[in-house]
Amino acid sequence: MTEALNVLGGELRACSFDPLTGYYRDGSCHCPEDDVGIHAVCARVTQAFLDFSLERGNDLVTPRPEYRFRGLKPGDRWCLCALRWLEALDAGVAPPIVLACTHERTLELVPLEVLERHALDGPTKPAGSPPSRVP
Repeated sequence: MTEALNVLGGELRACSFDPLTGYYRDGSCHCPEDDVGIHAVCARVTQAFLDFSLERGNDLVTPRPEYRFRGLKPGDRWCLCALRWLEALDAGVAPPIVLACTHERTLELVPLEVLERHALDGPTKPAGSPPSRVP
């Protein structure tokens, strides 16, 4: 796998190891060309988003042990499809995202300025800084 970049142009950082997320289930939002869903947005899911996703037919809360999936709860970080995140944004329930962990392919669908408005981490914050409050 080639080195992946995040939306800020830096090295793509891991999104979550618990729960284990990503197209490859490697903890990162690596987004290969064959990932037509573009599972590239590292988000900290909220109850509003989980309810919204369930209403749209994507159940992210029910455990599926056959897939080693325990189900998500509010506060978990997860690699979301960029289009689903946009759909949630339009509905007013987009979860906050982590820019350093969001794959650059997201920029094919969402402008950086929009991502920054919904980011837990800002483009100029040093590593280890406390997260911002997202309105």
